[in-house]
Amino acid sequence: MKTVSMIVPCFNEQESVPIYFKAITKVFEDPQMKDYTLELWFIDDGSSDATLNELKTLNAQHPETAHYISFSRNFGKESAILAGLEAATGEIVGLMDVDLQDPPELLPKMLRELHTGEYDAIGTRRVGREGEPAFRSFLSNMFYKLINKISKVEIVPNARDYRVMTRKVVNAVLNLPERNRFSKGIFSWVGFKTKYLDFENRERVAGNTSWSIWQLFEYSLEAIIDFSTAPLAIASFIGIFACVVSVIAVIFIIIRTLFFGATTAGWPSLAAIILFIGGIQLFCLGILGNYVGRIYSESKHRPVYVVSEKK
Repeated sequence: MKTVSMIVPCFNEQESVPIYFKAITKVFEDPQMKDYTLELWFIDDGSSDATLNELKTLNAQHPETAHYISFSRNFGKESAILAGLEAATGEIVGLMDVDLQDPPELLPKMLRELHTGEYDAIGTRRVGREGEPAFRSFLSNMFYKLINKISKVEIVPNARDYRVMTRKVVNAVLNLPERNRFSKGIFSWVGFKTKYLDFENRERVAGNTSWSIWQLFEYSLEAIIDFSTAPLAIASFIGIFACVVSVIAVIFIIIRTLFFGATTAGWPSLAAIILFIGGIQLFCLGILGNYVGRIYSESKHRPVYVVSEKK
């Protein structure tokens, strides 16, 4: 019998936790899952509601199945995923959201595909975004198109964190020591044979999403910086372009002075050009600063998360 360790990040999910537990245990009670035993690792990412109390209750009632790790504060979903990967003991390790937007009933098929030995990981992706704001869907599609053009690592569009992996995939991921993590990119970077199963978009079973559009934008920016140096190349290109335009402008001014004499006109346009060049410089410095900031963050070797409780 193989142990399947499911990692479940939680942030202010007090309503979803008991519903999720009932749904996932029901799946493993099915006769077709008789060769698997379930191990749950709930990661409380510094919740401010009663999520931790719900996890303690589950652990008290089902100590062999339901385990939890509680962070000292909110460190983010990527830190929760890493903590779960480090804690999981199963031969097979899975990852899914607690809000049941990842369908638990898809797990038997995922495990059957993994059991064939043809694949090292089985991932999932959404084939529709019904119920999601159109603007958010547009930004998501643009992100995947952009990152796949500028990154050498292919990020599967609309891929979810929901997946199951063999132990060797998990060990490969844990061998990557970086503090700034983008799991979808990391799972792609380590390689291994992966098959993706499609499913229709689902609404949350309870509560509201904690991801705002601004947070998603920041997350996307981190992903681009973590898996591509293209922004640095863009900054260099803009700098070269600005220099060429400046040289052309100087030549134009010299020719105009030789043929038409000196003039004091044009100060507004000159001020506009100076502001334009200054804006380009600040933009390029901002790009460079993001990379330097990540180098600084990595060099401090601070832990990715701090555990308050674990059981």
